[in-house]
Amino acid sequence: MHGMNKRILLIAAPLVLAAAIAAATVPGSAISAAAEPGGITVVGSASVASTPDRAELSFGVESQGATAKAALAANAVEMRKVIAAVKATGGTNVRTQSVSLSPRYNEKSEVLGFGAINTVSALIKDVSKAGALIDAAVAAGANQVYGPSLSSGDQTEQYRQALKTAVANARLSAQVLAAAANLSLGRVTAIVEGGGTPSPLYAADKAQNASSTPIEPGTQQTTATVTVTYSVS
Repeated sequence: MHGMNKRILLIAAPLVLAAAIAAATVPGSAISAAAEPGGITVVGSASVASTPDRAELSFGVESQGATAKAALAANAVEMRKVIAAVKATGGTNVRTQSVSLSPRYNEKSEVLGFGAINTVSALIKDVSKAGALIDAAVAAGANQVYGPSLSSGDQTEQYRQALKTAVANARLSAQVLAAAANLSLGRVTAIVEGGGTPSPLYAADKAQNASSTPIEPGTQQTTATVTVTYSVS
């Protein structure tokens, strides 16, 4: 009997040790390991202001003719003049946007003639010359003008600068939250980039040549947003 009790004790000892080890690895158990610290997730944003230095414009010529052929031929003559004037005034990346030809009707649905429209776009890399470009195109025969669409040549660099500032702003917000919760802010564990697009602020910024069509570039805001998660302890 004494020998049997000894064997029972020898068998039970490893079982108790195994149970203790298993309990230490079960979350929520009385002797579980310390839980991983939580984190703080914040959103940071920033904007960089700039003055647009280029403009994109569109110029169209609408012509009429008794026949489709006549309308299109007349339009081609006028459009060539406009394209030449646009290029001579500094317009670059000149390209055709659309060409259309359609009949004109009277009240009795009878064909009176045809109308042809040709539209081209052009980029001017100096906003101060945008007004002169418009005037030159109109003087050459353009009877439709669209735009301008203003932009900056260094938008990528502006966006990257906005990203840097957005990350810095996110850290400031995280530090405030951590201090309020009596926590210590740790390293960045995740960061997600949000979208950013330039948006115009319509404020006059640069005077134009008094003899040309006035174009005010104003200023433009390039905004970036980031979502950052920090570890805390």
